[in-house]
Amino acid sequence: MDGDGAGNPIRVVLADDEAVIRAGVRAILSADPEIDIVAEAADGREAIELVRRHRPRVALLDIRMPRLDGLTAAAEIRRLVPETAAVILTTFGEDDYIARALDGGASGFLLKSGDPRELIAGVRAVADGAAYLSPRVAHRVITTLRAGGISRGRAARTQIDTLTDRERDVLALLGAGLSNAEIGRRLFLVEGTVKSYVSAILTRLGVRNRVQAAVIAHEAGLVDDD
Repeated sequence: MDGDGAGNPIRVVLADDEAVIRAGVRAILSADPEIDIVAEAADGREAIELVRRHRPRVALLDIRMPRLDGLTAAAEIRRLVPETAAVILTTFGEDDYIARALDGGASGFLLKSGDPRELIAGVRAVADGAAYLSPRVAHRVITTLRAGGISRGRAARTQIDTLTDRERDVLALLGAGLSNAEIGRRLFLVEGTVKSYVSAILTRLGVRNRVQAAVIAHEAGLVDDD
């Protein structure tokens, strides 16, 4: 699905306290005719208010902002406007930021130093219902999971034991970064059915979003990380 609906652009609220960064991000996203930045904010609190007002499909948030940081804003947006996917955009790639972003319910994590094409790909992916981590961030997450050893893998395998075979199939493809539409094509399911499976998977695993479910998929060995 492209945009917020048939023929509609992907509506985005952009938040960064540096005007130059906002201008750069806006220029990159404007290259895609299906992405529309409907509002811009200079701090986290303003971002939340703009998201509540405009109900965009995606909120693109810098981490370090005055009044309220992007990680806190992402968690608040998820609580107040759950239909808006929060994507963290930052120059920082430390593991603590990644962990906090994922725990806070962010649907994506992009580095400002990454390829500009990643920015467009990330916005489009989360708008389509998928989770998105920039390749550098994904590598750090996978490396961390591998360093977690047997105990984390065993715990994850215990969690997925509660799933049906079809739910495991869906979780494996979700963990590989596929959107609902892509999962549907792979498994010959309509997109609405995939959404139902994903909702059931999140409930059964006790996680809040697709990114956290994807982490469990990797820990349980459902996804080939090589």
